[in-house]
Amino acid sequence: MRINPKLLIGLGLLVVFAYFFQDLVVGHDQFATGIQKARTEKNNSFRRAKDSPLNAEQRDHFDSLRYYAPDKGFRVTAKLERFANPDTMAMALTDGKADKYLRWGKASFMLNQRPQQLVLFLKVNDDKPELFVPFTDKTNGFDTYGGGRYLDVALPAEQDKEIVLDFNAAYNPFCAYNNEYACPVPPADNRLAVPVPAGEKSFPEEDHTGHAH
Repeated sequence: MRINPKLLIGLGLLVVFAYFFQDLVVGHDQFATGIQKARTEKNNSFRRAKDSPLNAEQRDHFDSLRYYAPDKGFRVTAKLERFANPDTMAMALTDGKADKYLRWGKASFMLNQRPQQLVLFLKVNDDKPELFVPFTDKTNGFDTYGGGRYLDVALPAEQDKEIVLDFNAAYNPFCAYNNEYACPVPPADNRLAVPVPAGEKSFPEEDHTGHAH
């Protein structure tokens, strides 16, 4: 029996398509599961007095923080540029004071088909091996906190030329929940020109009737 070569090619393409489709679905499921696990852990920490920025009354009514659905499109691989001579800057805080940070480097990437860049900071006299990335975007004041959000990113290895920025992990500063906190204000260099509908949304506040808004 002779098999039509076109049929073999078609079957081969079908197998390849099925493999990549399965990989895509499983990969997305694993990605979303990891994001949801981190969010559940954060919700639990907000219920504990010693970890939470919420006051006792807020914790009594707290159910969950609000998030966009996980979206791999907002996990970007950026070109990494390390600054040869990082300068120290005083990053303004919401209480009028300032904290010292090193302008460590820069990440350049495409988002919404437009080129973007963010300065990567390293806090002075902080033993955490991670970069601090405060930013604003076009969702601020609408779906997200008006003062901007933050990302924490592991310090890249010396040979790395790229860095991953996962905006699904974008989070609010503590002053978004409680004005007793002083938080870094994202500098002008880190104002994204596009909306970033990923990560944490604004914290739901209750009015005098008890309704969230």
